[in-house]
Amino acid sequence: QVQVVESGGGLVQAGGSLRLSCTASGNIFSINAMGWFRQAPGKQRELVAASPTGGNVNYADSVKGRFSVFRDNFKNTVYLQMNNLLPEDTADYYCYAVLKITRGGLSRDYWGRGTQVTVSS
Repeated sequence: QVQVVESGGGLVQAGGSLRLSCTASGNIFSINAMGWFRQAPGKQRELVAASPTGGNVNYADSVKGRFSVFRDNFKNTVYLQMNNLLPEDTADYYCYAVLKITRGGLSRDYWGRGTQVTVSS
């Protein structure tokens, strides 16, 4: 069984910072990628940042220069450092991990339940 759990959301004023954390745990053989999506009220879920293991992080244009992704591969953890937050960053943030549970198995994605980020103006 694999679990993906996010933490670190909360309420912050515009211009402030937050750091989200996400850890994948359980029966994991290898992780191909981890990253973050977000979904604002009344809007579709959108990619925030995608971090392929050993590759370059891909950021949404709306967060470039403000958000950064860091990985701790020993802990199967990904962090989303969010600086200079804007009210339009208000959303539920979801972490995902693309991983294998066995050497010969197929990769599939696992999702966390989300953590809420609210940015007040």
